[in-house]
Amino acid sequence: MLDQKVADLLNEQINKEMYSAYLYLDFANFYTHKGLNGYANWYNIQAKEEMDHAMGILQYLQDNDYAVTLSTIDKPDKELNHLDDPLKYGLEHEQYVTSLIHTIYDAAYEVRDYRTMKFLDWYVSEQGEEEKNATDLLTQFELFGHDPKSLYSLNNELTQRTYTQASILNAD
Repeated sequence: MLDQKVADLLNEQINKEMYSAYLYLDFANFYTHKGLNGYANWYNIQAKEEMDHAMGILQYLQDNDYAVTLSTIDKPDKELNHLDDPLKYGLEHEQYVTSLIHTIYDAAYEVRDYRTMKFLDWYVSEQGEEEKNATDLLTQFELFGHDPKSLYSLNNELTQRTYTQASILNAD
């Protein structure tokens, strides 16, 4: 049986992951209006991945007889004025999500909930990838994004990204 504190933190994380999806949809919308369909594609796929993350946690809670309670998803609150704003906010947000996952992991560790720790291992690894991707996007933009030809090239490169369902949804 899940520890109540751990289960409640996981339940709250569902909402945080869905907020992440909303935030990334907002970023995609910003880039669409700026004519940067590659960057919009990147963040549309990020939004889908965040929804997968939420669904993985929801499924884990349901599989462990926890009655999931869904709450209101906050409206994204970032002011987007410059082309690199979503990239900066995206990295900041991924670092925040990493801290949330670590908090849940710490709570599971406190009560020796090894099953939940094993489940969270996927999220710990995923957050490492998410932070690296966000850092790389920002670094590339800082290096090349102020040159129109380079920005065009970066944008075209990002149109090639395709969505793949998160492996956490296929785990046994």
